[in-house]
Amino acid sequence: MKAQHQFDSQTLMEQARNILRQNDRGGYTVPTERLYPYQWNWDSAICALGWQSFDEARAWKEIRMLLKGQWSNGMLPHIVFHQDSPDYFPNADVWNVSEACFPHGVEHPPTSGISQPPVLATCVRKLWEAGKQTSTEKGEVKLICEKILNWHRWFWSARDPENTGLVRVLHPWESGMDNSPAWDEPLARVPSTQNASYVRQDTSLIDAHQRPLQKEYDRYLYLVEILRDKDYDSRAISQDFPFRVIDVGLNSILQRANLDLKAMLDQFGMRSECQELEARIELTQNAFTKLWDPQHEHFYNRDEFTGELIRVPTSACFLPLFAGLAGNEQVSKMVSTLENWMDQKFLLVPSTAPDEPSYEPERYWRGPVWPHINWMICEGLSDYGFDDLSRKIRMQTLELISKLGFYEYYHPLGESGLGGSSFSWTAAVCLIWGNSTNFR
Repeated sequence: MKAQHQFDSQTLMEQARNILRQNDRGGYTVPTERLYPYQWNWDSAICALGWQSFDEARAWKEIRMLLKGQWSNGMLPHIVFHQDSPDYFPNADVWNVSEACFPHGVEHPPTSGISQPPVLATCVRKLWEAGKQTSTEKGEVKLICEKILNWHRWFWSARDPENTGLVRVLHPWESGMDNSPAWDEPLARVPSTQNASYVRQDTSLIDAHQRPLQKEYDRYLYLVEILRDKDYDSRAISQDFPFRVIDVGLNSILQRANLDLKAMLDQFGMRSECQELEARIELTQNAFTKLWDPQHEHFYNRDEFTGELIRVPTSACFLPLFAGLAGNEQVSKMVSTLENWMDQKFLLVPSTAPDEPSYEPERYWRGPVWPHINWMICEGLSDYGFDDLSRKIRMQTLELISKLGFYEYYHPLGESGLGGSSFSWTAAVCLIWGNSTNFR
């Protein structure tokens, strides 16, 4: 049933601030204690926006710490291992990233070898435009933007070598939506690791029925091993690499990031870089139409191995709203789908369509509601003029958090908070919305 819970917004915001303080590790924010003991890429960008609502200087420090992990080719990894921890697998030793990947002569922390959805430019623009009269020097923001542009260029070259306008992911973790049922078919082609001795830490900290299956983890680790053996060099990865997927979510977030980055670079007078971004934005806009299925009235991911759309509706399928990539008719269909789910008493937005056979309301990306995805979908709905639906989703999410606590994700019928507790980006989303004139 729908969440019906009156909450004290001031108390909720103070609780959110305390969670960010609790998860602060001296300049970077861990998602939650033990379960995720390092700095994660898209978590950290969103956390910076949360910090901005009460400590702007700390918000910018979050960005600087994340960028310490950037590779010389521009790639910004999905995990930065600022310090070691026994609570997470795979750790830096498993990724075994070569020193040759990093800028020569620059001190850096160890990192993973893949990236993650690039929401950073969007968050940096919001930080900059909210506080540029009083905070970080313009020159430093320009330098940060140049580093982000190099990351986007890495996506365009390493993950779209044919220059189609759509980037691929080579690992489910790169999508940020690790065990989404959209990956079931392409992941089934991936062999299992031969490393029978590895030990997952997540299921010792969280109930296993809320986490990815062991057979999925065996394949995740195999992909890490293959990428590691090729030194994470995209040029060495052949066309028979078993997992190659065009991800609607990542491509939408990248398109929005390109738009936001261009807006910032325009303020800095970087004309040629803006033209470069304009060309890429147009290329993606044209290519994205191929991901729309008019029969099923959804945007879908595409399996590059088969060339076929993966017809599994997930919350990622609504992220084109965040990027302005949907036409009016497509937006109407997407809104209709969301309203239909709401009419069925589901809290929005389930990470997998509730009528899908693969829907599991408590297992990670196979059903639960994720607040940070709701933040992006709500932004998109408002941009398209659907303020009422955006407000309903926003208030449902805040009611969930207030009633159940600051969890990683939530049962779509409001029955329980799931995954990690005292979760940083859940707190950050509360603060982002609480700092908005559209809070109510």
